[in-house]
Amino acid sequence: MRAVLTWRDKAEQCIYDLAFKPDGTQLILAAGNRLLVYDTSDGTLLQPLKGHKDTVYCVAYAKDGKRFASGSADKSIIIWTSKLEGILKYTHNDSIQCVAYNPITHQLASCSSSDFGLWSPEQKSVSKHKSSSKITCCSWTNDGQYLALGMSNGVISIRNKNGEEKVKIERPGGSLSPIWSICWNPSREEHNDILAVADWGQKLSFYQLSGKQIGKDRPLNFDPCCISYFTKGEYILVGGSDKQVSLFTKDGVRLGTVGEQNSWVWTCRVKPDSNYVVVGCQDGTISFYQLIFSTVHGLYKDRYAYRDSMTDVIVQHLITEQKVRIKCRELVKKIAIYKNRLAIQLPEKILIYELYSDDSADMHYRVKEKIAKKFECNLLVVCADHIILCQEKRLQCLSFSGVKEREWQMESLIRYIKVIGGPAGREGLLVGLKNGQILKIFVDNLFAIVLLKQATAVRCLDMSASRNKLAVVDENDTCLVYDIHTKELLFQEPNANSVAWNTQCEDMLCFSGGGYLNIKASTFPVHQQKLQGFVVGYNGSKIFCLHVFSMSAVEVPQSAPMYQYLDRKMFREAYQIACLGVTDTDWRELAMEALEGLEFETAEKAFTRVQDLRYLELISSIEERKKRGETNNDLFLADVFSYQGKFHEAAKLYKRSGHENLALDMYTDLCMFEYAKDFLGSGDPKETKMLITKQADWARNINEPKAAVEMYISAGEYTKAIEISGSHGWVDMLIDIARKLDKAEREPLLMCAQYFKKLDSSGYAAETYLKVGDLKSLVQLYVDTKRWDEAFALGEKHPEFKDDIYVPYAQWLAENDRFEEAQKAFHKAGRQGEAVRVLEQLTHNAVVESRFNDAAYYYWMLSMQCLDMAQADPAQKDVMLEKFHHFQHLAELYHGYQTIHRYTEEPFSFDLPETLFNISKFLLHSLTKATPLGISKVNTLFTLAKQSKALGAYKLARHAYDKLRGLQIPARIQKSIELGTLTIRSKPFHDSEELVPLCYRCSTNNPLLNNLGNVCINCRQPFIFSASSYEVLHLVEFYLEEGITDEEAVALIDLEAPRHKRESRWQEMASNGSQTLRLDETVNSLGDDDPFTAKLSFEQGGSEFVPVVVNRSVLRSMSRRDVLIKRWPPPLQWQYFRSLLPDASITMCPSCFQMFHSEDYELLVLQHACCPYCRRRIDDSSS
Repeated sequence: MRAVLTWRDKAEQCIYDLAFKPDGTQLILAAGNRLLVYDTSDGTLLQPLKGHKDTVYCVAYAKDGKRFASGSADKSIIIWTSKLEGILKYTHNDSIQCVAYNPITHQLASCSSSDFGLWSPEQKSVSKHKSSSKITCCSWTNDGQYLALGMSNGVISIRNKNGEEKVKIERPGGSLSPIWSICWNPSREEHNDILAVADWGQKLSFYQLSGKQIGKDRPLNFDPCCISYFTKGEYILVGGSDKQVSLFTKDGVRLGTVGEQNSWVWTCRVKPDSNYVVVGCQDGTISFYQLIFSTVHGLYKDRYAYRDSMTDVIVQHLITEQKVRIKCRELVKKIAIYKNRLAIQLPEKILIYELYSDDSADMHYRVKEKIAKKFECNLLVVCADHIILCQEKRLQCLSFSGVKEREWQMESLIRYIKVIGGPAGREGLLVGLKNGQILKIFVDNLFAIVLLKQATAVRCLDMSASRNKLAVVDENDTCLVYDIHTKELLFQEPNANSVAWNTQCEDMLCFSGGGYLNIKASTFPVHQQKLQGFVVGYNGSKIFCLHVFSMSAVEVPQSAPMYQYLDRKMFREAYQIACLGVTDTDWRELAMEALEGLEFETAEKAFTRVQDLRYLELISSIEERKKRGETNNDLFLADVFSYQGKFHEAAKLYKRSGHENLALDMYTDLCMFEYAKDFLGSGDPKETKMLITKQADWARNINEPKAAVEMYISAGEYTKAIEISGSHGWVDMLIDIARKLDKAEREPLLMCAQYFKKLDSSGYAAETYLKVGDLKSLVQLYVDTKRWDEAFALGEKHPEFKDDIYVPYAQWLAENDRFEEAQKAFHKAGRQGEAVRVLEQLTHNAVVESRFNDAAYYYWMLSMQCLDMAQADPAQKDVMLEKFHHFQHLAELYHGYQTIHRYTEEPFSFDLPETLFNISKFLLHSLTKATPLGISKVNTLFTLAKQSKALGAYKLARHAYDKLRGLQIPARIQKSIELGTLTIRSKPFHDSEELVPLCYRCSTNNPLLNNLGNVCINCRQPFIFSASSYEVLHLVEFYLEEGITDEEAVALIDLEAPRHKRESRWQEMASNGSQTLRLDETVNSLGDDDPFTAKLSFEQGGSEFVPVVVNRSVLRSMSRRDVLIKRWPPPLQWQYFRSLLPDASITMCPSCFQMFHSEDYELLVLQHACCPYCRRRIDDSSS
């Protein structure tokens, strides 16, 4: 540390106190009864201020710089503005000893011999507090919360902002050691407020806010008059009776003298935020000094040791950025570091430290040796077992025990010294002298070796890693590089203040100067970049730079020197530079340049570094080809260019090397088809087609599908063209393609048809299938598009597709709730099982939903299905015929029950009482065993009872009511039945004769209640009922004699042999297949000569049913008009019926073979336009 006097002035009176303006531009001094204002930059007296009548003892500036205060022996305080105008004055009862502004609130504390006051601009009056002793000094804490007062009786009183005492510190010396100066440490980094106290017991002490002393009293050996901190609190200034200002650390360790004076120093202060110090003396001298803190440091490779706070040493690892602090508690004068050694020179000794371990990252040091001697030296160097002291021209080598082993005397002043390594105890030193001589000294050798001599003084030295080159910075700021062996000057560069060789690369060095960092590789031009400070080391890509007091490791990409090597095609050297540290971009550039230079080894290493697998594969393939004997560098380079995207250069090289096909492939793969055409062979159609196809592929990939389709068509790639057109829905394009294609090209045509189907162009799809001749697909198309008429037409021409048409048609009908049509379609398709299942489901649904007419119709259809199945499959004949008769019976029951259901469930009845009576009687006789689902016996008996009563069949009515009593009656008809049961008892117990049915075979009157059912009680002949009114029809069934076929019987009947005594005339009408017998003249037609009538009477009266069997002569005698034939399909036999009352016309439906009175039938046909039983459609004209 050095103190340089900046300016000095002399006042006439003692300088008791002084204060800096917070911005440091002005200095206010208390001199006599005046205040003197100085300009701090040059010591110019700006203005004296008069306002006090007696000596001014104290002055203080507010922290905000707006005002300052002065206190005088005239007991007054004057407040001044920064414009040097007095604005306020107030007084105490005694002379003012000290003043201090609160740093936060700008409250002013003013202290006199007997009291102290607190004033702030907001207050009108000054609040004053008595003091038990004379107050000599005062100071506010950083946060402005507490005020410390130092008193002449040795007491320190700590008060709060209101003046109340919080802590009282009594010094051991009491009034014999008056407190003369106190000051709080202004540092913001300290955890506690620390008060520095100087008393006239010649001691310096430190206290916490709580009053607890920190450490011991430090003896001063003089009476201190003033104490003040540096702005950041790192150092303390103390002046007093020893006529000088001493610099202490914040812990009280004396560091040195600032400036010696001729009289007592009454006041000293540090200019805010600077290293300038002003000193005021008793004789009126004002001295302004600049303190220069020299850098004390040492560097070896990546370890840097430097002085901190004058008494500490910090060792910094420049790579890991770790730091360790070594507290010496004394002024550190010199530092040296080498490998695992650290030497620190203190005022009275030298400490040698060593690392705990050999780990390169270890930062733990311990004391190895102490040399308890005082040394004066300019430079200090430490080696493994020695320390080297440099004293101007002399070098001394001492062991760690302090024994001098060797000494070297130089010709000139030593300007630079550096350890350049070597075995322990035999290290080499590089020494530069002022006369330009550069020497090499080994610590175990008395003789110095002169490396070279230059004309200018040495400022900095460094030797290259291989010890072959020497770099020197001279006093003219020139960097000179020599070859050590030849002493030849290799090159020189201007504007250098320090130099360092790269420890990892022989040919690289860097030097700093003029605010720039200069990097030089080999003999190439220098690369510059901005850098503040001195270069002290260069390791790989890291440059160690010292700027002011801080050392930093700067990561410098070695790009510039690498490119310098690349420009000269020196790929291996460039690779070595790149290894020191360059960016990924630089590595890639190196790899590319090496690849283009066909330096594959370097290129491979560089591409490996950037992990570019693509280029590594290229290099690998080229090396494989070289092993196989390929030597054409043009071809290798062409491959490289094509990988780099330099396609035209690659194509030229391919052409030059005679591989035009490779150029064609490259341009084709790149979709650069215009260029590819230049490399086509002599119009080879295969190559042309391949090129067009690839061009189409490319057009497809870049979303130009139309162009792609046209190209595919021209290349004959119809499948791809169809695929694109279909996926984009271009029907027109597909039509063109389909019509262009030959019918032999099935696959693309079928693809077209598929896309037509998808795009709802079924007409074009049909056209395409026809072109191919794929009828099965055409059928499927019609089915899929529900074009049933066309499908049926095709099915007619090609019966083998019948199943493929009718089954889906039936399924479609069923899905659309057209079950009856579906059933017919299944039947037509020969799917009898499905047809039966559909019918069964329909029948069941109709019964559940009480649609008994529908149920009857479905059962009739079921019976006919069973008949078809019996005909088709002889194995199932018996079972199916049994089912046929069962379903026929059910159909008749449900057909009749529909009327009963309608009568009982609906409010109005449209049926005649006789019809209801006949139907209920028919059902009652038919339901002798199990009752089918849906048919209610209650409803049937109830209808029978009501109609019997109404028509006069009282006995039958009574029987019906009696039967009802044994059944569960619904509530809705309960009362009606109960009433009917009572009222019927008032009626006679017999039935009306008109209602009794007659058997037309044996002419027997049958009772209304017939235990045998619907057959004659006498001849057992089954009754034949009208399907509408359910009256017994005047028909008798007859059977053919054995040996007579149906065809023969019909032929015999059609003969119509003439009869005697027959004068009546029958007229037969045939309409749409139905047979009608109509009587034109009412004459007794059944004469005694009718053989059929004779047959009836002859066989009458048996207990068992004996059917009427006729022979050929009887058949011949019958009239075609009197006979009705049920022409059942096989395996059933035809049934023959003879009308016994020709006056009543009967009509039989040719489909279901049900019999009706002709009038009823005609009326029903008019109503329904179909047979009421089997729903066979009747044309309008047939009515």
